[in-house]
Amino acid sequence: MEIIEIETELLIWHSPTSNTAGGYVRITGEAADAIRLAAITGQWMDGRKGGFGSAKVMATIGETTWPNSVFPDKDSGGWFLPVKKAVRVAEGIEAGDMVRVRIAL
Repeated sequence: MEIIEIETELLIWHSPTSNTAGGYVRITGEAADAIRLAAITGQWMDGRKGGFGSAKVMATIGETTWPNSVFPDKDSGGWFLPVKKAVRVAEGIEAGDMVRVRIAL
């Protein structure tokens, strides 16, 4: 199992058609390359791949660890990791905060 740690900004996506919003972080640079390499070589955690080019991971921010997926990010050429509201509330983080994220592939 490969572990990737990054520090990145928490971003919020707002739906253009409803009153919903979701948190996420972008994974770029060397961290994105490591995920891409794992995708190419099939080294995902437990071999679990998801739809839309995603891959199942375990994510940790602060004291909160949860099962999640990383998705290809067309805008950055890297990946994005959704950060659900329960995690944002538990860790006291909001849009614009810098967060340390640990991703287990």
